[in-house]
Amino acid sequence: MPIIEVRHLRKNYTFHKKAPGLWNSVKSLWHRETLTTEAVKDISFTVEEGELVGFLGPNGAGKTTTLKMLAGILYPTGGEARVLGYTPWERKPAYQKQFSIVMGQKNQLWWDLPAMESFLLNKEIYEIPDQRFSATIDELTELLDLKDVLDVQVRKLSLGQRMKAELTAALLHRPKVLFLDEPTIGLDVVSQQKMREFIKKYNEQKKTTIMLTSHYMEDVAALAKRVIIIDQGSIFYDGSLSGLVTKVNEFKTVRMTFRTAVPPSNLSNFGHVVEATPTTATLRVARSEATSQTAKILQQLPVDDITVEEEPIDDVIRQVFLNQRRAT
Repeated sequence: MPIIEVRHLRKNYTFHKKAPGLWNSVKSLWHRETLTTEAVKDISFTVEEGELVGFLGPNGAGKTTTLKMLAGILYPTGGEARVLGYTPWERKPAYQKQFSIVMGQKNQLWWDLPAMESFLLNKEIYEIPDQRFSATIDELTELLDLKDVLDVQVRKLSLGQRMKAELTAALLHRPKVLFLDEPTIGLDVVSQQKMREFIKKYNEQKKTTIMLTSHYMEDVAALAKRVIIIDQGSIFYDGSLSGLVTKVNEFKTVRMTFRTAVPPSNLSNFGHVVEATPTTATLRVARSEATSQTAKILQQLPVDDITVEEEPIDDVIRQVFLNQRRAT
C-alpha cells in the first residue's frame, strides 16, 4: 500500500497587478487587476513505503509548493492527497508526529540558543520518552558528527553543522515520512558528500519514506533510483533515473588514450570529436552505435585504455527541461 498518494492535486495563487507610479497607486484603491498563476497543475503520483524519490524541476516548477501541501503547510486549490492515511492539511496531531520536513533555506532551530535547547523543545512537543530521546540523540549525533557542538549557539555553527543539526531536529521523533527540500544547498563538496551518505544510510536502515528535491544532480544520482520531474506545475516524467538517461540521452562519451600519437583526422570516422591531443581523445558517439564503434576503435587504433560513459546527469536533466519547454 502506498505511503503517499496524490490525485489531481492543484494549487493556484491569486495576486494583484499594479502599474508603477503614484497615480496608479491611487487608482488601485478602486480597481485592481487580479491575476492567477497555477503553481501546481493536476498532478498525480504514489510513493511506496521506504522509497527514496527525487522530486526534480527548475526554479518555480512547483516542487516546494507540492511538499508544503503534503506537509500540511498549504491548502490545495483542488485534488486529494493522503500521507500515512491522513489528509495533510487537516493537520491532525497523529499525522504531524509521523513526518518531518527539512527546508534548506528555512531554519527551525533557535538562532541564539545551542542546538541542544531546540532538541529538548522538540522532545516536549513530540512527547518523546526520555530513554528514546537519549538513544536517538546519541545515534544521530554520532552518525552526523555533532557531539562536540551540541552546546554551541546555532549562529556560531558552520553552515554544514547547522544543516546537520536541522536534520537531527527533524529526525528526533523518528518520522515515517521525510520531506527534504534542498538539504545540501550552500554546502561545500565535503559536507554535501557526508550529508548524502547519512541520508542514504538512514533510509536503508530505518526504511523511512523520503521525497528529496535538489538542484545538485549529484544528490539525486547518489540517492534516488526513481525520479519525478515537474515543470511549470505539471509532471512529465515519473520513473527510474537510469530509464530517463536512456530515454533522453541519445549519446555516450568514449574516452581513450593511445600508445602512440594519433592524428585528430583519424578520429572523426568514429564519432564527434569533443577533445583530442596526440595521445588522448574524447568522442561523442550515438548510443545505438556505441558498441560497434568501440569495437572498430579497438581494431583500428593503437588504444592503450578506453572507457564508455553516460553523459553527465546534469546535462541530461538540462536537456529534459529544454525539450519540455520547446514542446509547450
